Amino acid sequence: MSATRSPSMRSKLFVPGSRPELFDKAWQSAADAISFDLEDAVAEDRKIEARDYVARALERRTTSGKVVIVRINPWGEPFFADDLEAVVRPGLDIVNLPKVESAETILETARLLDRLERENGIGRRVGILANIETARGLRVAAEISLSHERVIGLQLGFGDLFEPLGVERSPLALAPVRLAVRLAAAEAGIDAFDGAFVGVADGEAFRMDAEAGRALGLAGKSCIHPSQIDIVNAVFFPRAAEIENARRIVAKAEEMLARGVGAFMVDGVMADGPFIDRARTVLRIAEGAAHHA
Repeated sequence: MSATRSPSMRSKLFVPGSRPELFDKAWQSAADAISFDLEDAVAEDRKIEARDYVARALERRTTSGKVVIVRINPWGEPFFADDLEAVVRPGLDIVNLPKVESAETILETARLLDRLERENGIGRRVGILANIETARGLRVAAEISLSHERVIGLQLGFGDLFEPLGVERSPLALAPVRLAVRLAAAEAGIDAFDGAFVGVADGEAFRMDAEAGRALGLAGKSCIHPSQIDIVNAVFFPRAAEIENARRIVAKAEEMLARGVGAFMVDGVMADGPFIDRARTVLRIAEGAAHHA
């Protein structure tokens, strides 16, 4: 099981690494996390340039309160090793690995991170966010989530998963994949995060898509445009009634568990272990979001 707790990341704003003119706007946005992208958003002939831009941004990072992620190029492909070497700096929180298809990919990356952290004098562990965006990756998602304590979450990638197969992004197709990845992440006690929605101009459709992900237990969603951030933050923030109910459950749990009682009633509804755990998670999310605000 992962020993690394996922930070609160309702909204993750993707920023192309080749567009440094967008970096300041991203830092100033309401996103919980910034995800600098060195993979799909960067043309092949600008990969090295983008890597340098992102490395410099990490060096200059201030305490913005945001989680800082870099999506590097896939393991085993050109640019991977040099990307990792360039971005493992004190300003990095999480490295995002695309197209993960085996536990070995995670283990090899973790070994490289061990070395780079020692060499660069980084006193804390960089987390790994593993993308599930291929058929094989989906099949072995639980093995990936359980592979190493650095794995803080699984990230859905519908474009790479569906487009080559001609699968439409309908609720019928999205729901089972979202649930499968959420359950795979649950085996390791980590979060699963929803993929991007490409219809930037359709805010209502985006909200409905985000709500569908939340209903299946996903912890947040990728944003490809700043206009999507407020919608995601609102959708993935616990409702007021949910927070109040969680507070009552946690307060009652402290009293009852001290008396050796594991199941009890709150407002006429039974609460026990799973409900107590969920209540604590709701409060953690609410407190984490308030910290980011």
